[in-house]
Order: sequence, then structure tokens, then C-alpha cells
Amino acid sequence: MSDAYDFSSINYLLNPASVAVIGASADRSRIGGRPIWWMLEAGFNGAIYPVNPNRREIQGLEAYPSIEELPETPEAAIVAVPAPQVADTLRSLGRRGCRAAVVFSSGFAEMGSEGAAAQAELASIAREFGLRMLGPNSLGMFNARCAWFPTFTTTFESGWPLDGGVSIVSQSGAFGSHLATLARNAGIGAPLCVMTGNEADVSVGEVIGCLAADPNTRVIAAYMEGIKNGRTLMAGLAAAREAGKPVFVMKVGRSRLGAQAAASHTASIAGDDKVADAIFEEFGAIRVQSADQLLDFARVAAHGIYPAPNRLGVLTVSGGAGVLMSDAADERGVSMPEMPSETQRRLQAVLPFASFRNPVDCTAHIVNDSSLLHTCLEAMTTEADYSSIIAFFAQVAGTESFGKLLYEELSEKRRRFPHILIVLVAVLSRVQARRYEEIGVAVFEDADRAVAAVAAMGRIGASLASRATTIATAAAPEVVLPKNTPSEAEAKRLLAAHGIAFPEEQACASAEEAVAAAERIGYPLVLKILSPDIHHKTEIGGVLLGVVDAPAVREGYATLMERARRGAPGARIEGVLVARQVAGGTEAIMGIKHDPVFGPIAVFGPGGIFTELMDDSVLRRCPFSEMEARAMIERTRMAAMLKGARGKPPADIDAAAKLLSSLSRFAAGADARLAGIDLNPVVILEQGKGALALDALVEVVPAP
Repeated sequence: MSDAYDFSSINYLLNPASVAVIGASADRSRIGGRPIWWMLEAGFNGAIYPVNPNRREIQGLEAYPSIEELPETPEAAIVAVPAPQVADTLRSLGRRGCRAAVVFSSGFAEMGSEGAAAQAELASIAREFGLRMLGPNSLGMFNARCAWFPTFTTTFESGWPLDGGVSIVSQSGAFGSHLATLARNAGIGAPLCVMTGNEADVSVGEVIGCLAADPNTRVIAAYMEGIKNGRTLMAGLAAAREAGKPVFVMKVGRSRLGAQAAASHTASIAGDDKVADAIFEEFGAIRVQSADQLLDFARVAAHGIYPAPNRLGVLTVSGGAGVLMSDAADERGVSMPEMPSETQRRLQAVLPFASFRNPVDCTAHIVNDSSLLHTCLEAMTTEADYSSIIAFFAQVAGTESFGKLLYEELSEKRRRFPHILIVLVAVLSRVQARRYEEIGVAVFEDADRAVAAVAAMGRIGASLASRATTIATAAAPEVVLPKNTPSEAEAKRLLAAHGIAFPEEQACASAEEAVAAAERIGYPLVLKILSPDIHHKTEIGGVLLGVVDAPAVREGYATLMERARRGAPGARIEGVLVARQVAGGTEAIMGIKHDPVFGPIAVFGPGGIFTELMDDSVLRRCPFSEMEARAMIERTRMAAMLKGARGKPPADIDAAAKLLSSLSRFAAGADARLAGIDLNPVVILEQGKGALALDALVEVVPAP
């Protein structure tokens, strides 16, 4: 998907050869002065041109009265002027041929409709001149590798970023700067951070795509409040996945209050949180819940070891810690296979009071007999098939004698087994922890956080491994929607033409026509009121089940007509739908919702009474193949029922997947007037007998 996007146009934002500072200040504490100070202190190699009509010299640099009087065209510009002056400033930069601008100025879309109109003008100017714009309302960015600091953050007063392979992109400036500070304080090399602000032009997704091609970036850590450009985000995530670079996302705005805060902060629409999860899942991005988790995962991922499949072995001096990590692994779906039985018997003879299943509990006796460390680790790396190992040694790892031996042993294992992810849980000094990190052993003080990081690396590994087997996106047919929301019968005819299976049925405009249809279809039957205006038939008693003979059909027809007249007096009534009643099977719900950012999204989950009782739905962007549909189904808890739980025969999951994939292709082929589709229930019959949608609602925005 990323092939359609060229992310290289924002390279001038990340590493320009020259810069003009519009609104430059001699005061290093002001937003127009601080970036100049940072670049001079860090040793920026390019030309810096302060622009200020009231000064001839700023911070030791020659100042210029206007953009037009600059001695050369700057590749990039920093815009630190009041909001009313930004548009004219961008025009002047565009006329000079400037390629990129970082706009600090606030007072745009985050302030309401008037500010949004002013921001739209900035975006239009940027497009007109091919000028890539970061912001407005942005804290800027920094790339410490080239001493490029177009930002007014104060974080560098306490130290410069460390070199390393983690790059940060954040919609929030203050939070992005906060993450960068936390990373530095934790010893994480994160020398590049881009803070996109209101995203009138450059968005988080585009920065991710550009970083995917950056040879210095190994891991991308992202903070998002809302998603404005879905296609660009998906293209960026796809580019990162294709480049083998993990993306960890902290997406906020999950709650109503959080969404409101996002809208007032960076003018972000938080969007449907489950849809965001589905997009991240599709493109292999890992969602995190906290800054600690974001930096934990990024730090471990920077070592470049992503176990797939993820088989965890635990070596511990504490039985309690072993139990804790076993629980944590199970909760996160990480397998912990036992050591081979022969290996267990051999080790048991050496240390009879220890446990060698997994966790391998070598007990505190390892301090008395340090040779056990080599014995256990050698067995775990050569005789067991572990792709990740957590070694829990608490404060013992920091002692002089045992600590030296542990370091040497883990160093040797890293050299011999570079494909095995090794994590140490221990209480160490910063210097000691840094030594382990330098040899590729991640260090944690908390065992649960260590397991969480290992689980995340396994998910990354599985995602990257699936790149080679990813199925091509299912083709979408051209779908012609009716001018208005159709009746159930019309909706079913429309869907049936595109592979959606329904029970045999007939729309009938009279009681006698209904009887004739019933005799042809066979009993028992279901009768439903037929109206394009009544979407929820059960609310007016518009569905009759178990109709077994002709008199019951006549009576039922009259009953439904009367209920419709009373319950929906203004509705257009087209008659009654006579359908074969389906017995048995497992009820599911399939549907389509139109997301304003990502387009049609398919939903699958349990149907009937379980729809409300179980939060078990799975979402995916349309269209997708039958194999991808099956993967959706198998991610639900109801998959266990479908596979034949408690003596029930297995259900026809293949037929359900085919129906779900067909629904996704229909939705993708329809135009933007498709508001939603609801198939509830869908009955999944026994294996080999198919899957049928019993009810269908297709909601269409009326054509103009």
C-alpha cells in the first residue's frame, strides 16, 4: 500500500542544509530565540538566517529585515510570528522556493471554526508552493544527529538526546518533549523527535512513512490523539512494516472526556477506538497504554530481536517470581513450553531441590554453586527450543562476584545465540544496566514489565513473519446502491447478488400470496413486516416465528399489518416477508459501519442475546479475503463454540468466513452513501451445511 506514497518530500524537515528563523529573537528564552540557541550550542553545520526587521544582529548572527532580502533560499524555515502573520510569511517563503516550514504559531483549528478557516488557508498556501509544513500549533522537532533543533522545548537545558535507533513522533508537543526527556533519562537513544501539532499538512502517518526509510531509525514510537488522514497513516504503517521497523503507538482519546480534550488541544477527532485498534492490528503496530510501556517496548525492540514463534523460557532464583512471570505470560498469550524431559531428569540429579520444568527455578543455591548458572543456561539455549529467555536474579545480579559471572555468561549466550531474545530482571546501577544493554540484553527491575516487553516483541515477530504470506487484498466489485434505504427484501436481493446467503423467502403483498409462498417454501416459517421505514421490526412486534400452516399464515399476515399500523403509523408498508425458519446453528452478528477516516469497517461477533452480554466483537477494514475473515472469527471467544465445545458438532466456519468476506467486498465496492449494514442474526450451521443471514438492514444516505 505504501508504494503509492512518496514520503521523501518531508526530508527537508528532518535534515535541512540551511534555515531561516522568521520572528527571530535575541532573547534565548523566547520561542523565536531558543531554536537559534539550541542549534548554535549543538553545532548546526548549515547556515542560520535570523529574520527580524528590528535587529541587525541576533545571537551573534547577521539578521535580515525580510525573507526577500535573505542572501540565499533556505531549505527550511522556522515560523515564530503571531497567527495573523503566518499566511503572508508562508507565501513569502513559497515564493523564495523554501521547501519546508516549522510553524510554532497557535490560534488556529484548536480555537474553533474561525481558526480552522485560517488553518485551511495555510494548508492551501503550502500546497500551492509545494512547501511542506509542520504545524501550526507545533512545538517543532529535533534531529540531534545533525544538530537540527527547530523547537522551543526546554528539555535540552538538562542534557542532549542520546544517540540510538529510536525515533519519536507525537501530535502533542509537550508530551512528545516529555517522552524524549524520559527516554534520555532512561538511557534510551532517541535522537529524533517530530511533534506534528495541528497537522494542517504533515501528519503522524507521513512522518512514520519517512522514518521507515531512514537508515538511522530502527524503532518508531508514536503518540496520537486523533487520526485525520487514514490513508496516509495506513501507508506509513505499511511502509514501516515492509521495512521491518516496529511501530509502537500510544493512542489516547479513548473516553468521551479524552476525546473532548483531544479536540480542544490539537483539533484532533479521536474517532472510534475499536476502529483504531483494528487498523493497528492490520498493519502490525503495537498499541501501548502508558509512556512507560511505550519506552519499555521501544528500548527492547531497538535490539532488533523479534521471536516468532515466541517460546519463553524463564530462569529464576525466586519461585515466587517464576509464578508471577508464568501468570503474566499466560495472560498475554505467550507460551512457556516445558524443558525436555530428559534434560529435566539430568538437571534434577545435579540439584534435587530445584525445579527444571519451566520456569527453571535454580533457587538461591546458585550463589553457592555458580556453575549451575552455566549448566542451566546452556541447557535452555541448546536443548530447549526457546526463542526468548527471561533471567530473574534480583539484587544478586548486582553483587561483585556473581554479577561478574552473570555478565560473562549472558554475554557468551548473546554471541552464540543472537536470535534468542534475552531479558534480565535485576536491581542494578545505571552503569551496570547500561553494560547489559550494550551487549543486547534488556534490563528491567519489574518482572511483569519484562514479560510484557517479551510478549510485544513476539507480536512484532509474528507480524513481520507474516509479511511474506500476506494475502492480496480481496477485489471489490462495483456496487450500485439504491437512492434510499431499501426494504429488507430489496436489501437481501442486493446482497444476495454479491454472495451473501439467505434462507429461501418471498415478499408478499397479500395474505393469499403469503399462503401460496408458504406452501411452496414449506413449514415452519417466519413472517416479517416489510417496510423500508421500519428498521427494528421486533420493537413493534413485527416478527412472527413458528408459523406452521396456512390458517396461521393468514392470521399472522393480518396481525403484522395491524401491529405496523399501530406501532409505525407513518411507515410505508409493502407487505410481509415469508421465509423458511432455520433450526439449530450458532448465532453471530456481521455488519458494516462507515468510519469517516478509514471507510467501511466490518464487524463480527456473537449474535442473539450474546451481542449485548459479551464484548467479543472483532473489526477489520474492508475488503478482505476469506482467509483473513476466518482469522477474524478465530480471534473471538465464540470461536471455541464454533469449533465444537461441550459436545456440540463443529460449525461451518469456512462458510461464515466466505459470507463475511463477501460482505466486506460489497461494502468496499459501494460508494460513500453506504452508511451501514446489519446482518443480525447470521446462523452458522453445522460443518458443511453453510451459514445464512436471517435478517438484513442496508442503510443508505439518500441520493441528492
